Amino acid sequence: MTTNQNQSQGRNQSQNVLLAGASGVLGRHIATALTDAGHKVTGLGRSEGNGVRADLMDRGALLRAVDGQHFDTVVHAATALRKPPMRHRDMHATDALRTEGTAHLIEAARLTGARRFVTESMVFGYGYGDFGDHLITEDDDFGPLGATPELEGHLAGMRAKEQLTFDATGLEGMALRFGLFYGPGGTDAILQLLRKRQLPAPADRGRVLPWVELTDAARAVAAAVEHGRPGQAYNVVDRTPTGFHGHLLCVAEEFGLPKPMAVPRWLTRPMSYAHTMFQANMRVSAAKAERELGWTPAYPSGREGLAALRTATAR
Repeated sequence: MTTNQNQSQGRNQSQNVLLAGASGVLGRHIATALTDAGHKVTGLGRSEGNGVRADLMDRGALLRAVDGQHFDTVVHAATALRKPPMRHRDMHATDALRTEGTAHLIEAARLTGARRFVTESMVFGYGYGDFGDHLITEDDDFGPLGATPELEGHLAGMRAKEQLTFDATGLEGMALRFGLFYGPGGTDAILQLLRKRQLPAPADRGRVLPWVELTDAARAVAAAVEHGRPGQAYNVVDRTPTGFHGHLLCVAEEFGLPKPMAVPRWLTRPMSYAHTMFQANMRVSAAKAERELGWTPAYPSGREGLAALRTATAR
């Protein structure tokens, strides 16, 4: 048996995983996926219920909290978001987590003797523009210079998070570039806003965005922990890109709610970050993740994922 086969076989065995952001929406799904795959998961976060309680932005406290503990793999899924970001300032705390927080967590990973470091990234790291019919792959430029100071702040955070991950000496770093999340725990806020008719959305006019259902996203993390190649990025999206307005229409139809208010795009400018997303147009390929990680989306489209969510909610 070759060295690579031995290493791969070892990674498939039960691992001790430290999960930053375990109490978040995605983090809870990741914890379940890793546990179902036979791994032991310890949560890292500020709230009660985490096995390691610490703030990623407090380097000293974080290093003290993990001192003396051992983990095989560290997963970085921490976010400061508690609701969908509407204005650019809603992203600032998460931007800081992507830079300073990631650097601190990498130090902590080394201190625990971890070998692997898997980080959550986003497809918006390719930019927030109109890519037309171009199918974005991992070979496309990631983290281009932002067109405005606010966009550069977001892109710089995503750029730094991946660079820190790939350049971390002694760690096998990899990044998963997720599409927009929906599904259990992620669609709840949209349902509430649609019920109150408080979620306007401009017509898509042919623009689409990549999506991924949360349990599918979590399974991709488990697959990366076991099969991912060091130094690699993987796009994790479903097979049916859909405009934001189209996704909201699907949510409304599945749950019998009022359709979202159709408004001109310019009217959403006060919601500066959402307005930027409304203007994006992205088609993203997950072929590499499917090929190398053995991952395929259980829900190839938002329609299928939302139908499953409605069925589960009705039980």
